[in-house]
Amino acid sequence: MARVTSSAFLPVSAAEAYAWHARPGALARLIPPWERVRLVHASDGLRDGAEAELSARIGPVRMRWLAVHHDCVPGDRFSDRQERGPFAAWDHCHRFVTDGDDCRIEDTIDFRMPLGRLGRVLGEAAVVRRLERMFAWRKHRIIADLGRHRTFRERPPMRIALAGATGLVGSQLSAFLTSGGHTVLPLVRPGSRSAGIAWDPERGTIDADALGHCDAVIHLGGHSIAGRWTTRRRREILDSRVRSTRLLAETLAKAERKPAVLVVASAIGWYGDRGDDIVDEFSPHGEGFLAEVCRAWEAACEPARQAGIRTVNLRIGMVLSGSGGALPSLLSAYRLGLGGALGTGTQWVSWIALDDLVYAIHHALMSPTVSGAVNAVSPEPVRQREFARLLGEALHRPAAVRTPAWAVRLAFGQMGVDLMLGGCRVASRRLDQEVFAFSCPDLQRAFRWELGLGSAKRAEPQAPSSTLL
Repeated sequence: MARVTSSAFLPVSAAEAYAWHARPGALARLIPPWERVRLVHASDGLRDGAEAELSARIGPVRMRWLAVHHDCVPGDRFSDRQERGPFAAWDHCHRFVTDGDDCRIEDTIDFRMPLGRLGRVLGEAAVVRRLERMFAWRKHRIIADLGRHRTFRERPPMRIALAGATGLVGSQLSAFLTSGGHTVLPLVRPGSRSAGIAWDPERGTIDADALGHCDAVIHLGGHSIAGRWTTRRRREILDSRVRSTRLLAETLAKAERKPAVLVVASAIGWYGDRGDDIVDEFSPHGEGFLAEVCRAWEAACEPARQAGIRTVNLRIGMVLSGSGGALPSLLSAYRLGLGGALGTGTQWVSWIALDDLVYAIHHALMSPTVSGAVNAVSPEPVRQREFARLLGEALHRPAAVRTPAWAVRLAFGQMGVDLMLGGCRVASRRLDQEVFAFSCPDLQRAFRWELGLGSAKRAEPQAPSSTLL
């Protein structure tokens, strides 16, 4: 049996650290974004016999990985033993050791490769390196998540309705909130096998009674804006956002028991293509299709705002994640040395790391001083050619292949013009005023963190800074 060990200091008690691991969502938060592993199902709580099922890709093959908890002692330790999966044997022990008012988490994994000696020779060292990288990443993720929850530890747990719970942002937001002790109720459409609050925005129906028992509502839904913007596609993009938001806002406005806050996603498309101008939440809206969509989207929240519900419109920039969205789609070309600037490359990219977006939504939920428009972008936007250069450097590849503007227009139509050739230099004055601390304020750190490249170490959360002025 091979063994890998890791130890990390956590600034919480052993009981609190164990409780975090025992809650729904914790396992999803512990899977690095670059790993080709997906959580299929997990039993509630940590107890002997509880199961966690993962889907793992090994080369071109995807297989199920079933682990069963055993030796569970609350506040002290628990273990996971593989019942079915890629290894000949696997046992992972998590132990929580009190250190004054804080604790250490000590992980020990004993595993045996398949195929006997051949498996040990061909793959054991690679597995050890992969696990060591995973533990380094996990340490920073746990500390960061615990720190965000402790900021609002005086606030009671909330019941939160979430539309878009299965998407890139919603799945990680749900995992983060539930691991912090909150209850998340997804809004589910007809025919869904998932439990939650039923709604059908196309027909204008929703379970108002169930919604009325929630302390907060978050709406992240909407048809993808990727693809050619045909007349039909434009209508789908607009209607999917406006109809669903209006249904929520009008239902909440009429509710006898209203939630404290409604958080609705929007986008920095509100500002249009603004060249080198710096825009913030107080800047006027721009022109173009996306600006029109965002104006109608945010206006659909007005019934809730008029009813006295604190309403937040998050104008989200380009979301960087190693597990989905735009970034993974770029990797194949960049790894082949075919990455580079789009058009002139002088257009601005205002972006945000997925974790920082999750933390910004959490801050908007919990902080009563946040309302209205909030730009969810990092403090350091970059020009597109700089984005390409830094991604190439992170992957140790050149990024010198420029895609001319005409090729972008030909391949993607108006969507390519607005999203790839246009841009805006966005500042978040509201998050600055809140002294919100970004975990990944610069692009190099975001690439390392999301893709697990080089040293994936993450600095302690820091006060926001800005290079815009």
